[in-house]
Amino acid sequence: MPVYNEAKTVREIIEQVLAVEANKELIVVDDASTDGSREIVDSLRHPDLKVLHHARNQGKGAALATGFREVTGDIVIIQDADLEYLPSEYPKLVEPIIQGKADVVYGSRFMGGTHRVLLFWHFVGNKLVTTVSNMLTNLNLSDMETCYKVFRAELLEGVTFRSKRFGFEPEFTVKMAKKGCRFYEVPISYHGRGYEDGKKITWRDGLAALFHIVRFRLWD
Repeated sequence: MPVYNEAKTVREIIEQVLAVEANKELIVVDDASTDGSREIVDSLRHPDLKVLHHARNQGKGAALATGFREVTGDIVIIQDADLEYLPSEYPKLVEPIIQGKADVVYGSRFMGGTHRVLLFWHFVGNKLVTTVSNMLTNLNLSDMETCYKVFRAELLEGVTFRSKRFGFEPEFTVKMAKKGCRFYEVPISYHGRGYEDGKKITWRDGLAALFHIVRFRLWD
């Protein structure tokens, strides 16, 4: 769980993750928050919780890379520190992997799950980025940019993630496709937030995502 300035939600989302009935470890990486998030996560105590810190802000991708190095389990779930995604849906996300059908599972916000109606142009941008990603990976994902990327931990072996910010999403997709991984999608609920609630991704990140798709497909 990468965390950057999520003081309003981080305690609640950590509690939700820890409440999921499973043999698990929750690795929280605070990416040099300045709003009190660091103090909140440091105040929490639980045997399944491990907290790491960045000395300076580096971005979501960098925080994930730090967390990946500490993974000891068999399956990895990426969880944002806001309340847009529901940890209660973990069981259906890991099921295709447990059944031996999938190596990677994406939780799709566009396959019929309950979702908040938000910004039209964000939807268009997401579809554009996903379409370009599909063209270069020969996948038919409906939601490449989803937070919920679930995968077998062994897939991290021998892979270096270079994207520091939100470019992680296309980079991960391209690299797992290059490995020949079996992808599945599962419909999830999505309770999106607006910029007034702290949403951080912008149209600039969408343009960067297009660049990263081409970069990691052709040159990395």
